Amino acid sequence: MQDLTERLKREAAEVGFAACRVCRPGDVPQVMERLENFLARGYHGQMGWMAERVQWRGAPQVLWPEARSVVMLAENYGPDEDPLAVLEARDRAAISVYAQNRDYHDVVKKKLKRLARWLIAEGGGARHGKAVDPDTLGTPQVKVFVDTAPVPEKPLAQAAGLGWQGKHTNLVSRELGSWLFLGCIFTTLELAVDGAERDHCGSCRACLDICPTEAFPAPYQLDVRRCISYLTIEHKGPVDEALRPRLGNRIYGCDDCLAVCPWNKFARRAEEVKYHARDDLRAPPLAELAGLDDAAFRARFSGSPIKRIGRDRLVRNVCYAIGNSGSAALRPVVQALCEDADPAVRDAARWAVSRLAN
Repeated sequence: MQDLTERLKREAAEVGFAACRVCRPGDVPQVMERLENFLARGYHGQMGWMAERVQWRGAPQVLWPEARSVVMLAENYGPDEDPLAVLEARDRAAISVYAQNRDYHDVVKKKLKRLARWLIAEGGGARHGKAVDPDTLGTPQVKVFVDTAPVPEKPLAQAAGLGWQGKHTNLVSRELGSWLFLGCIFTTLELAVDGAERDHCGSCRACLDICPTEAFPAPYQLDVRRCISYLTIEHKGPVDEALRPRLGNRIYGCDDCLAVCPWNKFARRAEEVKYHARDDLRAPPLAELAGLDDAAFRARFSGSPIKRIGRDRLVRNVCYAIGNSGSAALRPVVQALCEDADPAVRDAARWAVSRLAN
């Protein structure tokens, strides 16, 4: 299968992936213990789904016993400017780089399916010239995943040699930096495997030290209950008052630990234009976002991953950012939201008003 694997990697590059490597489903024996410790400490916060199907999430060979190989793929979404610069513009919103244009789930999955069709055909699955749907069982069989199933993608990526999990728990590549989306293809084919990547973090603590909320209890450990990405995207209801000032103007996600990584000296701007930042999402005015009703929110964020959290959670986050802005000019904006229909928005707006009054 060496020849097929090499041709697969060339095809992956043609499809648009920055890197392609292969491992076995059972090449991540450490995952189960780490996952159990993570859950036991409550580090998953409100994400109860992480405690479901642990036998799959912690042992990918159990997810699909027939699979013999995992094709791990990386797509670069590097920004064209320093994402930390917007943090100084306190009257504007900081949106995570990955969310400034199209939802990567849709973009990556489309490419995964295209590559899976190629693999089925080249691996002997296509018959009589008929197209084969990668979502159905053929010979060989494939399944594609992109952050939507109980698959430990980052450990598998390290096992396949795409990079290593840094002290911030995200994947880092010596060739590409850390602005990477991951996707994978499980297949019944016995492809040639690549060696695992070793850790190259050394004594560096940049990602740990920059975290505004001290979300890393130790290197390689993340407590999402303190992580700004979790708090602004996944967390329902009011955010702990002690953490609100640390959010700054970050209203969707946080890139601090990624942006400061020295390996990003090798990062480059995303080639996929669907990841290039939309002008209206680079650093939109907080006052503008605070005024969105549900219809305006859905129209503005159509096709964006931001749409998933809904208007109420976004406006809640905007209120926190306004409260952290120090701008008295924005006080009327949040005063108008003190009687909002959503209780979390009301709470955030009243908090912001009190902050700006002091």
